[in-house]
Amino acid sequence: MHAVVAIKQVPDTSNVRINPDTGTLIREGVPVIINPYDVHAVEMAVRLKERFGGKVTVLTMGPPKAAEALVECIEQGADRAILITDRKFAAADTLATSYVIAHAIEAIQAEEPVDLLLFGKQAIDGDTAQVGPGVAARLDVPLISYAIQIEAFDPVARTAIVHRRIEQGIEVLETTLPVLLTVEKEIAAVSRAPLPNLIRAAAYQPEVWSADAPAPFDPASIGIKGSPTIVGKAFTPPPKGAGERVHVAEVGLAAAVGTALARIAAAGVVAALPAGINGGQP
Repeated sequence: MHAVVAIKQVPDTSNVRINPDTGTLIREGVPVIINPYDVHAVEMAVRLKERFGGKVTVLTMGPPKAAEALVECIEQGADRAILITDRKFAAADTLATSYVIAHAIEAIQAEEPVDLLLFGKQAIDGDTAQVGPGVAARLDVPLISYAIQIEAFDPVARTAIVHRRIEQGIEVLETTLPVLLTVEKEIAAVSRAPLPNLIRAAAYQPEVWSADAPAPFDPASIGIKGSPTIVGKAFTPPPKGAGERVHVAEVGLAAAVGTALARIAAAGVVAALPAGINGGQP
């Protein structure tokens, strides 16, 4: 069993600020972490390896500092870590990023067949949830998004049964392998790293791939050249003020609700009052 997990090092969103002049994230002095959903993806891959044997490969595209995140994945139990880093990848949007990750996975697949691809459901710095599905489309493999459980996994029969969260509840799907999952945190609770993993990680150096080697990337498909996305403006929304106090005890619940809805409609937030409410009368 060979699982490949794509991770991303992201700013800790509890400390994110936006430059009011440029509209860009202020990254200086902001601590970085592994994208939380990705940590659970790595945990799931390690658990499958412990059950079926095999190997877990972790990769990321990012600056040299992202090597720290890969070492943390080795602590979790990953076997191989690949850092894809080059100034030519700078300013990549989700289209260019999905190209780089997919092309790297193709190179890994050429070395050793891959049974499972795991991504966090989204990165907390962008929240687009586009890279995982983009990679699945480029690799032409089945995609199951928002996965919360792997009920069954059979690397010999090449099948898996996966539970995913949808608006209506839980959907249970059977798929062939290889498959790409974008996962929720429920996929696997993260356990404490054992001492042997910590010792191995302390001396581990991730492999470093550039835009030119060992798997050359198309210059027109990476970085800003491969990124058609344009961000018009980014800003911090103003804090919300306190709402209006409604004295239900004085006027009664029905009248208070009717008055509040009438003010909302007058402000243009809704087109009209719901049927059955007219001046507070049922």
